[in-house]
Amino acid sequence: MGDTAQSTIRDGRRRAAWIVGVVAVVVIVLLVTWMLRPTGPSASAPSPTSTVTHTPTPTATATPIPTPTPIPANTTSYDPSTLPQVDVFAVIPGLPVDDDPYGAFTGEDARPLDAGAPVFADPTGEPVAVLPRDLQFDGTTAPIIRREQNWVRVLLTGRQAVPSQGNPAQVTGWLRAQDVEITPLDAVVEVSISARTIDIVRAGAAERIATDFGWGVADTPTPTGRTYIMTTRVEESFAYTRGHPLVYLAVQSPTLDGFGGANVAVTAFHYHDERSGSISNGCLRVDPSAIERLAQLPLGTPVVIRA
Repeated sequence: MGDTAQSTIRDGRRRAAWIVGVVAVVVIVLLVTWMLRPTGPSASAPSPTSTVTHTPTPTATATPIPTPTPIPANTTSYDPSTLPQVDVFAVIPGLPVDDDPYGAFTGEDARPLDAGAPVFADPTGEPVAVLPRDLQFDGTTAPIIRREQNWVRVLLTGRQAVPSQGNPAQVTGWLRAQDVEITPLDAVVEVSISARTIDIVRAGAAERIATDFGWGVADTPTPTGRTYIMTTRVEESFAYTRGHPLVYLAVQSPTLDGFGGANVAVTAFHYHDERSGSISNGCLRVDPSAIERLAQLPLGTPVVIRA
């Protein structure tokens, strides 16, 4: 074989070897690339979004306030002549003493219809007395301290007991709504012994009618708590009043069974020449201007006396 032929064969072998080498490198690169491929989702695949489940918060439910059960109506007929009469002279053990002496009024008065209204200590029980429509010394127009659909609770005149035998404080009673007429009140008298003030209060506005007055001494104190105007009258025989009216209250002395020869010891607003400080048998002594303003108030007007 000639030199040219041998040279050609050698060049062909070298090219073949180069080609084989290039192919081998490409195969190796592809193999390495495949082995190093990412095993997770491709970049174009959306990543799954984690889902958070929200449990709704329960709404707080207010505990309902129970509606008071109305006191049942009572339509029984009663004979007034069989019951003791509620008046200023009455001592009726069945009448309850006011258990909330500084409690509120409803802003209304009650007065019996017809001949009178049976009075109940407990509206679910039997009557203990009768309140006439009219009395010589009044006291039949009574302020309401609680009102129900079928009943009203009122302050009353008279006593449960005299001081020497029991509790003589302000008494109350229940009347059937069917037995009374109800009218609105427009005033309350507020007395403060410690502040020495007397106010007539209407719609929250106070009219001061006294800045000094007389009240009871230690042995015969002025009764405190809520009561009302029982009657207003002029007693010419009471010279100390100088002809001014007396405004009598439904409450009586906490220490006296009777006064001035009578078997009652009623508290009153009245005029007196001596009318400053602890000086009286329990009455509230005021000047002419104050007693005239008080005398203009209607019967049944509430009065609250504070120490």
